[in-house]
Amino acid sequence: MVAELGLLALIFALIFSLLLALLPIVGWYGRYSNLLAMAKPMAQGQFVFLLISFLLLVWVFLTDDFSVAYVAQQSNTRLPYYYKISGIWGGHEGSMLLWLLILAGWTLAVAQFSKALPKDLVAVVLAVMGMVTAAFTLFTVFTSSPFERIFPDIPADGRDLNPLLQDIGLILHPPMLYMGYVGFAVAFAFAIAALITGRMDNLWARWARPWTDMAWVFLTLGIGLGSWWAYYELGWGGWWFWDPVENASLIPWLVGTALMHSLAVTEKRSGFKVWTLLLAIFTFAFVLLGTFLVRSGILTSVHAFANDPTRGQLILAILLTTLVASLGLFAWRAPQFREQLSFHPGSRESFLLINNVILVTLGVIVALLTLLPLLWPVLGMGQVSIGAPVFNMVFNPLMALLIFFMGFGQLLQWKKDSLKTVLWPMLIWLPISILLAFALTYLYGRTLNLLVVLSLVLALWILFSSLLSMQKRGVFAADGWQALRRQPPSYYGMLLGHLGVVLVVIGATFVTQYEVKRDVRMGPGTEHELAGYRFVLQDFEVVEASNWVADQANMQVFRGQRFVTELQPQKRDYFIAGQVMTEAGIQSRLHRDLYVSMGEPLTDGDWSFRLQVKPMVPFMWLGTLILCLAGILAVLDRRYRRGDDYE
Repeated sequence: MVAELGLLALIFALIFSLLLALLPIVGWYGRYSNLLAMAKPMAQGQFVFLLISFLLLVWVFLTDDFSVAYVAQQSNTRLPYYYKISGIWGGHEGSMLLWLLILAGWTLAVAQFSKALPKDLVAVVLAVMGMVTAAFTLFTVFTSSPFERIFPDIPADGRDLNPLLQDIGLILHPPMLYMGYVGFAVAFAFAIAALITGRMDNLWARWARPWTDMAWVFLTLGIGLGSWWAYYELGWGGWWFWDPVENASLIPWLVGTALMHSLAVTEKRSGFKVWTLLLAIFTFAFVLLGTFLVRSGILTSVHAFANDPTRGQLILAILLTTLVASLGLFAWRAPQFREQLSFHPGSRESFLLINNVILVTLGVIVALLTLLPLLWPVLGMGQVSIGAPVFNMVFNPLMALLIFFMGFGQLLQWKKDSLKTVLWPMLIWLPISILLAFALTYLYGRTLNLLVVLSLVLALWILFSSLLSMQKRGVFAADGWQALRRQPPSYYGMLLGHLGVVLVVIGATFVTQYEVKRDVRMGPGTEHELAGYRFVLQDFEVVEASNWVADQANMQVFRGQRFVTELQPQKRDYFIAGQVMTEAGIQSRLHRDLYVSMGEPLTDGDWSFRLQVKPMVPFMWLGTLILCLAGILAVLDRRYRRGDDYE
């Protein structure tokens, strides 16, 4: 009965989303204020019923109701309760319900926190979000319901959650990723509402921008959590594999980053209006493309949720319908937004435009390389495989160019500035940065690695640019404290955002260029030296949990005679799922990770091990957190809290 109530609540949510998609648009077109006023209660209704549906699904998981097919597929009586809850988004059907709940949550947030906006604009924004919700609720009800029953052969126990997903990283990663994915629907809705109503100015951008920033923060955090999970859970020691589903989240992140910067120009100078609208449309289109890749099974990935071609075709139909309708509306209405914006080649607008072009180019290249193995056979060209070297070859130079221009962009003023006042100090600092980078690289690795030199040059470049920016704002003057207090949070968000990018680049470069690893055979009492560390295997023991049993190695690590840590890698046998998984033993410090993973059992009680010393890996996770903090600071700017903009 609980499952049926969950499905009924989902159907009621569908009804509310259809009404939300229709009534405000009719109200706007016919100027019926009573229909416009229906937008907010419809948004509240769809959220309430989706929340009820989701909570009922949680209940059937916690009560081990294996008469529900989805519970039987994703859970087990021996599974801890927290993995039973996360099992809801461990498969396609439940993750779609979570996707819908988060989308309804964003819709409700817009309804509640946009009171200062014109009511007709807010109503149309909510209607567009209602259209997206209605499309995916229809998809879920008719093709992906998590409430279907198994009759008459109800299993006594479930198949268990995929062991890869029985981890804290996968409890947090999908919800954060969905918060980012779905959050970009708000920016899309604002763009479509602007095209429908003809209302597009700097005040529009002021209200669209914080929603975009928060979606970007969540997507950044979700990508970071996914990378962190892949690093420690898969046992390979890698953090990014250019996997198709990894790319599915990276593409909207790149284009969404361009959208954030373009919105800044629209807000500050009422410029880039058409470009901003186009970026909002394509950012959400890439979100839908990522949803298609993850759920269609058209590309193989350890992250993919489903491999049902029919579902994939329906999601592709939603994507194409959204794109065609949006671009058709854009082609019809966008000409009225063309602005006569003039700015100097040395202004901030110029460098933000360069920033946008590079970011969009990166997004398009990653999308094309990801889809090429799919498109190549369709074109009759045979099979093709695109690996990490190809992605790195085209991605890394453009990323370096982007960071180079970032150093100039944060120093310049709006509309018109003298490039000479910025150019000369930066060009003086450039050779100093190069010399320092060569020296630091040699001191660290005793060899000259040009990729490491380049990453350090870029880091020093951004550091000096940030210091020069603060100096221009009087931070280092006698009343520096007052100057610090005068700066808006968005300014510190800009500085921290650029710093976060640099830290990620340094971490990625150092670990790929300087990591040391060795595959060895070890038994109790044996030891191996690696990069100045001595790994000593003490013994093995058997560790048991409710649904797995593991062989665990107890390995002590020394530097010279000094004890550093004890690592406990495991080889887990999930006896219900029938899978064997590797759990790495890791000790993290700011400057490096010690990483040990177990391989296969050998003769005489020995095992194969992979020992790794990975320098600067934590810089990537720290850089990700700093990026998120930067986005939050931008949202905290007081101009987004003023309520009299449209009065």
